[in-house]
Amino acid sequence: MTIDLSRAETSINEALGRVFPAAQVVARHHGEIILSRACGWLDPETQQRPTQLDTLFDLASVTKLFVVTAFMTLVEEGHVALDQPVHTVLPEFDGPRPIRAYDDPLKPGEFVQVVLPTQETVDAGHVTFRNLLSHNSGLPAWRPLYKEASPQAAKQIALNTFFSYPTGTRAIYSDIGLILLGLSIERLTGLSLDQAIEQRVTTPLDLKYTLYLPILSKQTEIRNQKSEIPNIAPTEVCVWRNRRIVGEVHDENAAGLDGVAGHAGLFSTAADTATLGQMYLDGGQPSLRSETVAEMTRLQAENGATRRGLGFALWCSDPEASGNPFSERAFGHTGFTGTSLWIDPQRELVVACLTNRVYYGRNASGILAFRVALHRAIAEAIDAAFQT
Repeated sequence: MTIDLSRAETSINEALGRVFPAAQVVARHHGEIILSRACGWLDPETQQRPTQLDTLFDLASVTKLFVVTAFMTLVEEGHVALDQPVHTVLPEFDGPRPIRAYDDPLKPGEFVQVVLPTQETVDAGHVTFRNLLSHNSGLPAWRPLYKEASPQAAKQIALNTFFSYPTGTRAIYSDIGLILLGLSIERLTGLSLDQAIEQRVTTPLDLKYTLYLPILSKQTEIRNQKSEIPNIAPTEVCVWRNRRIVGEVHDENAAGLDGVAGHAGLFSTAADTATLGQMYLDGGQPSLRSETVAEMTRLQAENGATRRGLGFALWCSDPEASGNPFSERAFGHTGFTGTSLWIDPQRELVVACLTNRVYYGRNASGILAFRVALHRAIAEAIDAAFQT
């Protein structure tokens, strides 16, 4: 059987240099790699450093899938339960909290108001880990933690945060919820989050290229190896740090947490990322039980067309959603830097696509259209191959 992926190749070629300067794409069908592509340049101005299959990309929010995987191993081992209140692990996260508008992460100086102003409060003590994982906790999507004087102060803002709506009444994606999940993993394991991810996810799956790049360790390495240029895709010119970011997490809040956080911070390759996807396609083996994966990928919360499992985004009817070209059983996640991982059980398909689209800025329209075109081309190529 021949799968004609020429349209997928065309969609990559057309986006290269326009949507992103560098990319990796790996697609696996029935466990076999059917597409493995590295393209573009790590220095697009000189075009002297081509992207390799082992080039590291900033995963941004695709990090969340690795963190959630680690947490679910703790659930399976009985260290914590999905419907257990978060405050039983993080005692600081308790008590009545006001409902307020939160800072708009993309529009400095503006705020996002989820519900009308109210005197009602939310009891943080009622929020469960299931709420964090399904993004219906009521927590704000984002807060400017990076403006705090230290990582510890940033963590305290997350632990003491106000809410943006009553728990369970909406499903609004929240970085703060996953930051709290990362802190919970640290409390439950007694390890730093990067150590816990290594122990529970990357080592068991033999993901040699997936790791956090903590800020302090990176600075030490640069001092010791000034002549070495890292094989890492550069991202944006950061206004806050006043430099182009290379080998350091793009997300400001993750950077404010020294590069290790539950919502962002991991670097990886498309091949490693696809291996995580294959684990889920295979029912969780060797990391999780099949019933755990089934619970993670069933509908837990929804808000309009948005549908959430535990940690995963689920297929939705919006034709502009990145997972829409796949079957209705599909689940996955995207990252702000231009990354994504989608798993389609009906087609036995995994697609990992890593780019550094924020090299050109934060306008997301190009990457949104590219993801849909790439996914549709791959899905339709598989369907066509099986119809002949």
